[in-house]
Amino acid sequence: MKALVLFSGGVDSTTCLAIAIDKYGNDNVIALSLYYGQKHSKELECARKIASYYGVEHIELDLAPIFAGSDCTLLNGSDKEIPKESYAKQLEKTDGKPVSTYVPFRNGLFLSCAASIALSNDCCEIYYGAHSDDAAGNAYPDCSGEFNEAINKAIYLGSGCQVKVTAPFIGMNKAQVVAKGLELNVPYNLTWSCYEGGDVPCGVCGTCRDRIAAFEANGIQDPIMKGVNA
Repeated sequence: MKALVLFSGGVDSTTCLAIAIDKYGNDNVIALSLYYGQKHSKELECARKIASYYGVEHIELDLAPIFAGSDCTLLNGSDKEIPKESYAKQLEKTDGKPVSTYVPFRNGLFLSCAASIALSNDCCEIYYGAHSDDAAGNAYPDCSGEFNEAINKAIYLGSGCQVKVTAPFIGMNKAQVVAKGLELNVPYNLTWSCYEGGDVPCGVCGTCRDRIAAFEANGIQDPIMKGVNA
């Protein structure tokens, strides 16, 4: 049997990819990358390099039309600036709603697409990299343990009990994700997390801040931040 990994080219999904390869072998792992109308394609470019590095099959799918009406700040359709502050600071202004970089029901849509592709390619397991830091405070509700439990049940039943969803980091923070990846020699130097698409990470958006802190918690500098003045 095989596994399919939702794969953005960032820290969490690349660590998931390494875990799946460790379990199934690279010949039995498919990486699925989804374009959804992001303001930049840097993550997808990195995803291609990492898939090549690991020698896994790489499928790309364009879902941008689905989000055409969204005002999410990550998407081309929005003229709003991407926030340059921590998620905690952003949540102080949302009145309990998700942050502005929350893409509407993204993980639900992505996992549903993954389930169809998994069934068509003899994959019995879908991996995705949701972790507790993203779920905290309702910043990204489709990263929560409750969501994971519900979508796993729906996909398992809807696939005729053939496909299960695995979120290995659902009870972990990002520092713990990085620690696991370091054990597996994940090529973090090839990954990209920044919400901006420049030559170097901005260092101040929510995901950059979380990423930098996660590496620092493991006693090392983020390899893509070396020489960058954040």
